[in-house]
Amino acid sequence: MSKLATEVAIAPDGAAKSETTVPVRTAAAERAEPRRATGAVARNDVLALVGAAIAAISTTVVVFGRLAPFDSTLGFAVFTYVVFLAIYMLLVSLEQPGPIVRDRLAMVFVHSLAFVALVALAVVVIYTLWRGVRALSHLNFFVQDMSNAGPLQPLTVGGVLHAMIGTLEQIAIALAITVPLGIVCAVFLAEIPGPFSRFVRTIVEAMTALPSIVAGLFIYASAILVLGLDKSGLAAALAISVMMLPIIIRAADVVIRLVPGTLREASYALGSSQWRTVWHVVLPTARSGLTTAVILGTARGIGETSPVLLTAGFTAQINADPTHDPQISLPLLVFDLVRRPDPVMWDRGFGAASVLLALVLLLFVTARVLGGRSAGQLSRGQRRRRRIGSYRDAVRIANRHATAKPADPVEVLDD
Repeated sequence: MSKLATEVAIAPDGAAKSETTVPVRTAAAERAEPRRATGAVARNDVLALVGAAIAAISTTVVVFGRLAPFDSTLGFAVFTYVVFLAIYMLLVSLEQPGPIVRDRLAMVFVHSLAFVALVALAVVVIYTLWRGVRALSHLNFFVQDMSNAGPLQPLTVGGVLHAMIGTLEQIAIALAITVPLGIVCAVFLAEIPGPFSRFVRTIVEAMTALPSIVAGLFIYASAILVLGLDKSGLAAALAISVMMLPIIIRAADVVIRLVPGTLREASYALGSSQWRTVWHVVLPTARSGLTTAVILGTARGIGETSPVLLTAGFTAQINADPTHDPQISLPLLVFDLVRRPDPVMWDRGFGAASVLLALVLLLFVTARVLGGRSAGQLSRGQRRRRRIGSYRDAVRIANRHATAKPADPVEVLDD
């Protein structure tokens, strides 16, 4: 039991006055309520997980093999998981109270979803690489186009060089359009609140669910039919930009609004203007998040097929000029190859998909290296420029002191 200890202060008039009352915990109370480490994994937790998993698998085998005429693999997995959660909750409830049981159940459920997502991603990547390894093992697959590769030609003829060039040029043009516009619009939404910014935010959120075929039809009708632009990589890049822009704006807006307001207040207190604060304080602080926003937009645009089909056309030859003549991309080439009835074309299609995965990974790593540093962390070039600037400032100050005239002596008059 806890006892009450009262601190007593003596007033100037001699009267006792109670100041504070605090509980005093005895040694028996400390032994009765031991502290529990919430961050560590106890042995009972591991045993409960393993036991629940073994019991769930055994129960499902008995039900599916002896009691019920079920033979579905998906049903087996779902039934095993449900039984696992029930048994695990029962085992934890034998030792822990209700709040901890619910916490453990939610933790297991969340980790299960993460594991399923990871397994699905691994299956997609591994299956694509496994099906495309026959085409990837030939050097001509990376240095030739499909102008001489027919349905009866072996894998030693033809490649995806034309699609790689088209994808790189189209995504580069789209990034050059969307990155400045997206970041400027996100800064406007976050730094200048008002009725118009709320209207723009509503439009941006609505455009994130825009079907890709609608974006392709919009560029086809406005740029190709009305303005007379040829079907080319530039038109495809415009259609991809329509898909990427709302993703970048929305993600960048969220990141900029997460910058602490105290940083802005400190900049304003030093006399900086709003736009100088945005340029030197807000954007450098949110640099890593802005890089993530660009990565999300790139992931949305680099895999689009229908906008490229409507605006860039189709070609089997290399076209390095994005402003004239049709130009194909890797997603469009994959779509064309896998719908062919020839197994050789299927191998080329999975090989092109593998190249697309590698290209996306390369772009993501490059973006993360260039802009993924945390706030205040300078690159090697930035540190070198800062040292050079500091040296120049020191030389200028030293020269100013050397050329300054000595001050006139001050006469001190005695009284």
